[in-house]
Amino acid sequence: MITVEDVSKTYGKQTALARTSLNFASGTTTVLIGPSGCGKSTLLRVVAGLIQPDTGRILFGDCELTRTNSEQLRRGIGYVIQDGGLFPHLSAERNVTLLADFLKHPRPETTRRVGELAELVQLSAKMLARYPKDLSGGQRQRVGLMRALMLKPAVLLLDEPLGALDPITRGELQTQLKTIFDELGMAVILVTHDMGEAAYFGQTIVLMRDGQIVQRGTLKDLLECPADPYVSDFIRAQRAPMLFVPEEV
Repeated sequence: MITVEDVSKTYGKQTALARTSLNFASGTTTVLIGPSGCGKSTLLRVVAGLIQPDTGRILFGDCELTRTNSEQLRRGIGYVIQDGGLFPHLSAERNVTLLADFLKHPRPETTRRVGELAELVQLSAKMLARYPKDLSGGQRQRVGLMRALMLKPAVLLLDEPLGALDPITRGELQTQLKTIFDELGMAVILVTHDMGEAAYFGQTIVLMRDGQIVQRGTLKDLLECPADPYVSDFIRAQRAPMLFVPEEV
C-alpha cells in the first residue's frame, strides 16, 4: 500500500531523517520506535504529506504523493495525534464530521457512519454532544480515532496516540485499538517511544536513532538477532516489553 523510497529531510545542518526506504503493506501494523528526536515522527509526517521531503518519494499503490495531489491523497489517510488533537470550539461529533461536512457528504450517511464509529471505539452516544474540555483523555482519544476513520481510510497513521493517558486507560485503549486494527485490515503505522507498546502492536518494529533505521524486523528478530548493541541497550533499558512478548517468542 505505501512505499517510501530514499526519503530524507534536513533542517539547516540538522538531519531529521536520513535517506530511508520502507514498505508498509495493507493489513499490517508497523511501529516506529526510538528516543525523542530519532526521526520517527518526521517519517510519519512525510508519509502523511504534511512535510515535503528533500529527496525521494512516497507512493500510495502506484500513485506518487506530490504537492499537487497531497490534499486529495490525504483524504485516504487517517491521522491520529496525542490527546486527539480536537478543535476545542467544536463538539465531539462536529470534530468527527468536520471533513465529511466540508466535502458535503449526505447527512444521513454521515450520521450513520458516526454511529458505527462510536460503537467501534466504544464511546457512548451522549459523549458526542460534549466539547473536548468536558471529555476525559481516553474519550478525547476515541473521538480523535473516530475522526481519523470517518472517511474509511486505507491507511491509518498514529503519532504517540496513547502517550498522555494514565496506565489503566492506556491499557484499555491498547486492547481496543489492536482489535480495530485487526478488524479493519488497513496499513497502520504507529509511532511510540515505548517498547512494550511496540511489542504489543507491531508485526514489524522499526527502531530508529539519529534519523536512521537501526533495525527493522519482528520483536523476536530484535531480541535474538540485534543488528547493533544499541538495539539490546534500548530494549534492556525499558524492561517493560517483556510483559508483552508474544508466546511464540
